[in-house]
Amino acid sequence: MGEVLALVEARLRTALGEPDARAAVTFLGTDRIEVLRFVEGDLVRYATLGMSAQPMADPTAALADPVKGPRAELVLTVRAGLADTDKVLRPLAVLAATPQVEGVVVAAGASLDVGDPLWPGAAFSSVLVAGSGGLVEDLELDEPMDPVRFLPLLPMTANEAAWKRVHGAQALEERWLAQGTDLRDPLRGSVRLD
Repeated sequence: MGEVLALVEARLRTALGEPDARAAVTFLGTDRIEVLRFVEGDLVRYATLGMSAQPMADPTAALADPVKGPRAELVLTVRAGLADTDKVLRPLAVLAATPQVEGVVVAAGASLDVGDPLWPGAAFSSVLVAGSGGLVEDLELDEPMDPVRFLPLLPMTANEAAWKRVHGAQALEERWLAQGTDLRDPLRGSVRLD
């Protein structure tokens, strides 16, 4: 477990630079989850560290495989200085603990909801999980372990989350793209959905 996390942290440092802050959260019955903060110009990136220590188990499987199975970490990018986004550390740790707590596999296209604003005054309590391979490359591990995927999180308003449930993740992403939505703006409102 520790070896995987050391490799994950090294990959994050290679892709994002040195973290300028880190926080650790432990929930009853789960492994410790850390959230690292990276500042790059006017952007702040938050990355989880700990979610990939164990493979995510298929909730329908009788026994969880301790070696094989998908592994991931979460990455959230927002514009700096517009909101108190450092309060997102605990909600991010909650999302990263979801596979251990609820037995779900987090993958691209999924919606995750913390039930409260991601940070004070945020219009978002949920996120859309985007595909990996962009900002931080997947981390290959020794066979038979699956690679660690670094999944970007795109904050969604309640209206966007409801629209996504009906129309799907790709349709929402296309709507954001067509309207030039700045998904890194922590103060943005809902995209036009009519």
